[in-house]
Amino acid sequence: MVACSSGPAPAPEKPEAKQEAAGPPQPVAAMSAFYSMYKPARTWARDLLALSLTRGEIPEVQNEDGKAGMWTAVFVSPSLREARTLTYAVADSGTAIRKGVSIGGTMAWSGATPQSKPFQTTEFLVDSDAAYKTAAEDAGPWLKKHAGTKLNAFTLVSMSRFAAPVWYLMWGTKSSGYAVFVDAATGAIVGKK
Repeated sequence: MVACSSGPAPAPEKPEAKQEAAGPPQPVAAMSAFYSMYKPARTWARDLLALSLTRGEIPEVQNEDGKAGMWTAVFVSPSLREARTLTYAVADSGTAIRKGVSIGGTMAWSGATPQSKPFQTTEFLVDSDAAYKTAAEDAGPWLKKHAGTKLNAFTLVSMSRFAAPVWYLMWGTKSSGYAVFVDAATGAIVGKK
């Protein structure tokens, strides 16, 4: 009997070293999280369309510069007339948030409205960090006057009044804040409030 040998087997990696090198969880841009959720969502419905993508927060990760520790997507199926919510998190947080993709149950969906219509993934070309940079530059003078005002809304949606899906970013409140709409296909500012 002949045996082949390719030399000594490599030493197994130490789990402690791997964890130290990884460091604390870091926020991610929306597109990375979106496509992590899109893959399992496609198994639910072949005619899958995106309805929204919203930045979330988890205490273990600092959201910054258009990146977040958690993103939530709502997908719809026109043929099934259903919607499904998926969440992507970079770390566990308590008992409610699990690292990776979490898939929620289905719910009835009655179709598009002027404020919320589904969009194709091909219309989502500008990532959250680029949209944030554009919006923050535009809001710069307002933010200087209102130092410390928190970014309270950061969502990708499609509305009838815009040609493509838009990133909606709002600092402060609707009554006393600053809001910007950034085109998710071109990266241009298409509206302000």
